[in-house]
Amino acid sequence: MVTVIIERMYECLDLFSEPTRAWFKHAFGSPTEAQQGAWPAIHSGGNVLVIAPTGSGKTLSAFLSAIDRLMGEHAARSAPEHIADAHDNPGDDAVVMPANESDAVSNGKSGRRARPRRKHAMAKGVKVLYVSPLKALAVDVAKNLQAPLEGIAAECRDMGLQAPNVTVATRSGDTTPQERRAIVSHPPDILVTTPESLYLLLTSKARRILATVNTVIVDEVHAVAGTKRGAHLALSLERLDALLDKPAQRIGLSATVNPPQEAARFLAGARPVSIINPGSHPAMDLRVVEPLENMRDLQSANAGNRAGGISSGSSAPRISGITPAMQRLAERRGIIPVTDRNSMEGELDSKTAGGIGSDSQIGHDSVDLVGAAGDQTSGSIWPVVERSVLDEILAHHTTLVFVNSRGLAEKLTARFNDMYADMRGTGQHITSPEGREGFAEHYDAVVGSTTMLVQSHEPDDVIAMAHHGSVSKDRRKQIEEKLKRGALRCVVATSSLELGIDMGSVDLVIQIAPPLSVSSGLQRVGRADHRVGGVSHALFYPLTREQIIGVAASIESMKAGAIEPLSVPRNPLDVLAQQTVAAAAMGDIKPDEWYATVRRAAPFAELSRDMFDAVMGMLTGAYADEEFTAFRPPLMWNHDDNVIAARPGAQRLAVTSGGTIPDRGLYTVVLPEADAGKGPRRVGELDEEMVYESRVGDVITLGTSTWQIQEITRDRVIVTPAPGRTARLPFWHGEGAGRDYGFGCALGRFLREAAQGLQTNDVNRNRHDDANDYRREAGPRFDVDTRSRLKDDGLDDNAIDNLARLLGEQRAATTVVPDDRHLVIERCPDEEGDWRVIIHSPYGRRVHEPWAMAIDARLKQRYGFDGQTYAADDGIVFRLPQGEGTIPIKQLITFDIEELQHIIETQVGQTVLFAARFRECAARSLYLPRTEPGKRVPLWQQRLRAAQLLNAARMKHNFPLLLETARECLQDVYDLPALRAVMSAIDNGSVTLIDTTTQTPSPFAENLLFGFVGTVMYQYDVPQAERSAQLLSMDPQVLEKLLGDTDMSTVLDPEVIAEVTRQMEDRTFWNELDADDIVGRVSRYAKTHGPFTADQLIADTGIPTVEAVHALDELKQRGDLINGIFTRDDHDDHADVTGKTRTEPVQWLHREVFRRIRALSLSKARKAIKPVSPQTYQAFLLERQGIGPIGGEHYEGIDGLMRVLEQLEGVALSPAVWERSVLPTRVRDYQPAMLDELLAAGDIVWVGSKSAGTKAGEPGRIAFHPADSALLWTGEDTHGGNGDDNSTADDTVVTIPDAIMRSLASSGAYRADQLAAMTRRLWQDSNPETVDPVTGEITTPPWSNTQFEEALWSLVWQGKVTNSSFAPLRALGTPARPVRAPARSTRRRIRMTPPTPMTLGGLWSSVAACTSVASQTTVDSGTAFDSDMTVDPATPERRAIELAEALLDRYGVIAQPLVEREDVNGGYSGLYPVLRRMEEHGLLTRGMFVRGFGAAQFAARDTVDMLRDADPQRGASYVTLDVNDPANLYGSAIEWPAITAASHAQADKQLEQSSKEMVPPDQSLAGKPSSKTTKPSRRAGGYVVLHQGELVLFATPKSHHLLAFHTSNTQLRAACAELAFALPRHIPSSVSFIDLNGIPLNRLAEESHILHAAGFTPSPQGMKLCR
Repeated sequence: MVTVIIERMYECLDLFSEPTRAWFKHAFGSPTEAQQGAWPAIHSGGNVLVIAPTGSGKTLSAFLSAIDRLMGEHAARSAPEHIADAHDNPGDDAVVMPANESDAVSNGKSGRRARPRRKHAMAKGVKVLYVSPLKALAVDVAKNLQAPLEGIAAECRDMGLQAPNVTVATRSGDTTPQERRAIVSHPPDILVTTPESLYLLLTSKARRILATVNTVIVDEVHAVAGTKRGAHLALSLERLDALLDKPAQRIGLSATVNPPQEAARFLAGARPVSIINPGSHPAMDLRVVEPLENMRDLQSANAGNRAGGISSGSSAPRISGITPAMQRLAERRGIIPVTDRNSMEGELDSKTAGGIGSDSQIGHDSVDLVGAAGDQTSGSIWPVVERSVLDEILAHHTTLVFVNSRGLAEKLTARFNDMYADMRGTGQHITSPEGREGFAEHYDAVVGSTTMLVQSHEPDDVIAMAHHGSVSKDRRKQIEEKLKRGALRCVVATSSLELGIDMGSVDLVIQIAPPLSVSSGLQRVGRADHRVGGVSHALFYPLTREQIIGVAASIESMKAGAIEPLSVPRNPLDVLAQQTVAAAAMGDIKPDEWYATVRRAAPFAELSRDMFDAVMGMLTGAYADEEFTAFRPPLMWNHDDNVIAARPGAQRLAVTSGGTIPDRGLYTVVLPEADAGKGPRRVGELDEEMVYESRVGDVITLGTSTWQIQEITRDRVIVTPAPGRTARLPFWHGEGAGRDYGFGCALGRFLREAAQGLQTNDVNRNRHDDANDYRREAGPRFDVDTRSRLKDDGLDDNAIDNLARLLGEQRAATTVVPDDRHLVIERCPDEEGDWRVIIHSPYGRRVHEPWAMAIDARLKQRYGFDGQTYAADDGIVFRLPQGEGTIPIKQLITFDIEELQHIIETQVGQTVLFAARFRECAARSLYLPRTEPGKRVPLWQQRLRAAQLLNAARMKHNFPLLLETARECLQDVYDLPALRAVMSAIDNGSVTLIDTTTQTPSPFAENLLFGFVGTVMYQYDVPQAERSAQLLSMDPQVLEKLLGDTDMSTVLDPEVIAEVTRQMEDRTFWNELDADDIVGRVSRYAKTHGPFTADQLIADTGIPTVEAVHALDELKQRGDLINGIFTRDDHDDHADVTGKTRTEPVQWLHREVFRRIRALSLSKARKAIKPVSPQTYQAFLLERQGIGPIGGEHYEGIDGLMRVLEQLEGVALSPAVWERSVLPTRVRDYQPAMLDELLAAGDIVWVGSKSAGTKAGEPGRIAFHPADSALLWTGEDTHGGNGDDNSTADDTVVTIPDAIMRSLASSGAYRADQLAAMTRRLWQDSNPETVDPVTGEITTPPWSNTQFEEALWSLVWQGKVTNSSFAPLRALGTPARPVRAPARSTRRRIRMTPPTPMTLGGLWSSVAACTSVASQTTVDSGTAFDSDMTVDPATPERRAIELAEALLDRYGVIAQPLVEREDVNGGYSGLYPVLRRMEEHGLLTRGMFVRGFGAAQFAARDTVDMLRDADPQRGASYVTLDVNDPANLYGSAIEWPAITAASHAQADKQLEQSSKEMVPPDQSLAGKPSSKTTKPSRRAGGYVVLHQGELVLFATPKSHHLLAFHTSNTQLRAACAELAFALPRHIPSSVSFIDLNGIPLNRLAEESHILHAAGFTPSPQGMKLCR
């Protein structure tokens, strides 16, 4: 028998030439089973599919026959005698010309011209075409081909034969232009390429080099056959065959595939294929490693049982009244101390560079387990997994770690390098960017979604490198070379290294979390010991207990070869559209012939002719309505000759926008051109959202290197190297296909059989046992057979016990462990009383997503609410509102099969999935072309254009792209046949539904609910997440209506209008509209004209008046047209008898034309603006707010006070600052009675506010509002805080504040005694008398006037209650003084009402009641609103506009530094949309008006003119302001100026002199010179003196310090005089200063003299200003 096998082995080698046989025997000895079967089939010339596991030599089985044939041909061509024979026998097919041009010029040594090419001579071009789905694999194969080529050539030389020269080249996206030109000019014999590069070759003149191909090798068939990329490749192969005299032989190479017949059908369509499938299974050693003995116990004393863990010995203090999650959050933010780790720092010295193998070293290294018990931050399993993986890396020569995402690859790589550097003693200490203590270096959120800061390392400290698709090709190539040479200990990779790349030295593969699929797991494991006869060693690390199930089921399926079934996409119309454009671009095509060619490809074998014609019509302009004008068809169909031809630009379109891989929004990361030199510029790629969350100057890590962002453009990020810098990790968003239904059944079967072998032993007691007392014999365990099965699967003891504990807890919670035959419906209440329903099902997301869609549709239809359904691989979650918990869930989730199909088909078109897939289908169909090669179109632009196309397509019946999107969703994304099978199984009882209710989520439900909460939390998330809820709810249309139909002629520049109009008139269209398409004709007219009137339209187009007007109105309703006044003729600007401007005719403008004109006009206006200095703006602001020196205030009287309070609306200051500083500096004759008069009349309302931590009786801050202001609106019910009294339940506890608000619900105003009486009655009625059951005593709730007063003032500071007078606020800030009454008044007092305290004077009312006037306001017609439009002030649109107008009134300019001074919800970013809309309506101008205030500033046009008016008298007077005055910008929008160098020099000199003098004992404290100058700040009690916008003096009377910012005695003299004149108005008592710029005034003779001249008198401590 052995002899027969050996003879068979060497019999297949007889098919090769002698040199090839000799080389193979010398290199390998004997062929593998796959090679034995493949070589005879390949030699026969038919199509062959070789299916074999990785490392079985299948690549060589495909190439060796082709190489042998090529070498034979080359040898025959180069033999002189054969050439002579060929000359004598011209019919010999072997006569060929030399391959090289140099050989073609000369022949032999004579230098004679070569003979002309024979008719049957072998043409110059590619003979063997190898197609790889992965660029790295293509490069690897091209390199590996050198061994057989060189080996066979050496054998030829040893045999005395001339060594043939077979050339190999690689053509992929990484190939340089020079290399591509070389391939075209000197075609190789073997071309290694990718599907996309083959498509590009076929769509260019270079396709001529493919006309000689006789063999096509398609590698990794299983990786592409089931995708649109595979369908694209299948059509490319058919296009290739159309170039050849006869179809090329196709050889497919695939790992284990199911079923093989489907892969063979993909390879050759309906043509016969020989399937070589030895059926051998790869040799694998698979083990599951779980470092933790109890995965539920991540922070307990059980840390000693971890791999490399110890317990921390102490814990953080608890905060009462909060949840555990809030406790952990407080620890992470440093609010409470965390475990002290300093005591363990000394143990780091025990680490050695050689590894951590011993138990003692494991204990010492546990301090690095950040996030576990070590720092009490997160209880994460990651640290112990990282430590265990690093141990394995150090114990092996080369390790390949596979993860399922690019972000995790970068994170683990950085973590391994950090740990390795720490172990070597070269690690860096990472500090918190915010300066917090207790900072968790690697698990603390830093910026956006990035959750790690990482170190930067020297080359010797790098043990691991990251390899994924977003790393640049040069970096990937470098990593691959190092890995092959064994120069790199570890690579952390995604699927980028999954396919058949020969890694050579890899001796261990580690998979973190379950693999993405069974086939993916086989591929990844096969990278270890990747050679014939090798055994692949792999470790699997589950990160949760649930992942143990997935890992175990995956391993069983991998060993059994039960991989996911392959399904070739059926009729992907978007791929057909793209390939049709590419084919027609290279020459006219006949529809019938092209249809026959397309149907030869397996994905299109069932393509119907009517659907084919629909696609052809879509590409050739069959949809020629105006809605499709923006989508110019790339082809033309000449129906007379029945020929489809390309329009100009079709080839460029096909080449620049081709391919099937969707654009997921990746930014290219590059080096600056100046820094790149001759080397490559490309560094890698970043996710679009990551870029949006990054800023210039950020340091990121990418590909194990750190980079600093220098610039962010529309499509790329420019970086420079930043070695040695702490960096943050990038992240990428991705999406998986979801679990396959077949594997879901296998996983469910595994769960069922494992649960059957579970032996429960006091699960509940074990749950509450201390972790240190835990023993394996306690709790649930598996029986012997099940445990043996799990051991065979590779699970270690920890994994087995964790799995047993998980299944035991799940069974205890839901009575049944969900599996493939039992689906569990779990109802669980949430914190708000709603019900969360969890359907535990193992069938995978492809089944669950359409099922969840149908459930949601039924909930909306039957019960009228959104269930917020969420589908995952392990089940479905949805929400039932409180009170709906009795809904019969079984009836809700079960469907008739036909009804289910109908619901899904109907609902899918309204999903986000459909919109996203439609965009991708449109891009594949070349409907969303790239503008420039290599330049990405931002995703938001793609989405806008795709939405435009989708809206147009929905109007057409059976539009091909709509059909293709629906097909892709229903066939490729969803698995509807599997869902139908599940419904049938539920209907016939083979799958049962078990309903259960739990009070807390079961273990299986915890992970599902985590994903559910995250999805619901971010479902409606938008950029600028910090924006307030009110601004988020703004309706743009309502905002536009409130802003009104502004005269846009003031916004649009006439020159810009004229220029754009000229450009529009030259615009041409590809389609002619039908004369009956009135709306389309009007729309097209608008697209090619500037502002026009209806009369102009009618005159130019000849459209009847009625139809034209109707078309204009219809287009306006659709939002395509806008009307208004866009241009004015100066000579027509006349006034009628009333003085009003004559009415202009209404003009019309297309929306896109208007946007273009407006953008260019605004840009032109911005460029004309030059910014002023901050000091100039400060002087302007003082003038704008009416501030002057004493006697020079701009306002007077009660009307002036009203104007000041309107301008300062919403500014919150203390009452004392208002009355002593702010109002007197603006109103010349201000008296407190004036403010009380406005309040008593109801013209002004004050509203209180206060920060937490102060008592109710202490003064807070006060803001004023006009009574009719929309900003005063509180959003509360004016009828009381909680509605009617009758609505209060009897058992509701009513507090005194509640009673006060209900008493004020009638919108009345009451004296304090009246309000107290009303409140007392209501409070006592709501808190009835009680009877002591023992004594029978009747007790009433105690009432205290003190409690009432405190409650009233607490409501004041909450902004809910106000008063008709300012006197209570004045009294609150004044110390109470006892008043003694005369003795004779005693009898009279008995008959008098007790006096009301000053703090309770006036009439009290609710702030909400004060807004009733505003709620009935009819907007004045002079404010750009319709005169008859009543606007509810509660609308966020109205409030936003009112806020913008208030800020403009106060500051004149709105910029970010100014808005940050205000308490504005959402900040500047929240207000920006309103400002932008106001700019678009001509109300504001945007530009840079003040230097240093940011690029985006807004102001009215007249304000800009006033600001730029260089009035020399502006701010000429010296003024003194409270430091917190709204008009003082220093310390907020403007930085505090530095004290001049002259002042410092003078200070040093004075200090030197003072140090030599004796200080009298009584002056030792007051006169002691200060070593540090007091720093200015905006604390209460500070004052500034300003002159022409510049800060001259800063005074703090309470601390007795003066700061001077100018050395000029003239300025100092004037500033001191103004300060002396103003301070008595601000401060009622004497004021003294002891130093100036930190120098005692009694040491500064000149400055003291200046102060004395200003009115200060000398004192022992300094200078004193007496009252």
